[in-house]
Amino acid sequence: MTDEQPLPWAAIRLWEIGILQQSTGSGLEHWLARIQELDPPHERALREWLVTEGVSGYSRALLVHETFGYPDSTVRAADELIDAQYDDRPSLRPILDAVLLYAGDLDDVSIQTRTTHVALTGPQRTFAVVQPTTRHRVDLGLRIDMPEVAPSTRLRPATELGADFPARIPLTSASQVDSEVGAWLKHAYDATL
Repeated sequence: MTDEQPLPWAAIRLWEIGILQQSTGSGLEHWLARIQELDPPHERALREWLVTEGVSGYSRALLVHETFGYPDSTVRAADELIDAQYDDRPSLRPILDAVLLYAGDLDDVSIQTRTTHVALTGPQRTFAVVQPTTRHRVDLGLRIDMPEVAPSTRLRPATELGADFPARIPLTSASQVDSEVGAWLKHAYDATL
């Protein structure tokens, strides 16, 4: 696995401030003062108003976050996010650890922690997600086409993991993370190269 981490949110914020200045000709303080005057009741109202003002993309996201707050996944440490995911289901945490051990055998893999899951990303794209779906199960979502007839009774169609991950392996204990799971993980990794 690589030590490469996504840019810290503070660095991304500075980059977005630069884009805002460049694309609109006005800085963050100017826009925040205008937003304060507008006093939008919710994010949607602010987003719609910003579109009418010609502010879009990263600049719009910056102003929405500055006004209504940043998502937890941008300002909390990875360990905090993982602890929160497994706080009410600590017996499932060893499943994540076991999957990460298998992912560690692959080349150039980074771990990206989100609020609800952990994404495993290869050189080009995310190939798997590990998500505590219920209090008793973790799903390993795989970015592979689900075969019409699954070659394994463990591989199942996934609906709750999003369209990018049509296959999943439900796991209820770390002992289920075995060489078959490792092989499916590698297959998903190879499919994204």
